[in-house]
Amino acid sequence: MSKKRILIFDDDISILEVISIIFQDNGYEVEIAETVDDIISRVDGFLPDLIIMDIYIPIIGGIEAVKRLKSHGAHHGIPVIFITAKNDAAVISSQSSAVDYLSKPFDLDELEKKVEKWIS
Repeated sequence: MSKKRILIFDDDISILEVISIIFQDNGYEVEIAETVDDIISRVDGFLPDLIIMDIYIPIIGGIEAVKRLKSHGAHHGIPVIFITAKNDAAVISSQSSAVDYLSKPFDLDELEKKVEKWIS
């Protein structure tokens, strides 16, 4: 059986490194990126089972990136979990077709549970 794949977008390198290490240790294949401008080509190249994305990421931002993803026929079904330091994560995720969200700073166990929920 092939490993499940997680694509992580965040402009904070330390968050990318921590999340990447945790999910790789849990048996997932992980790819990371600091911007979402090329989301479709990244998804085409990696074919993730799930995406974790910062809402406020340069340049186009997470909301626009999810709109592009969801309007792309082959990738519209990939679940996206938003992470953000802002208090409006619940509202934004519901308005943008994200399946779930976490507010920063987040509990890593909670992130793992959310990923398991949407990737199994």
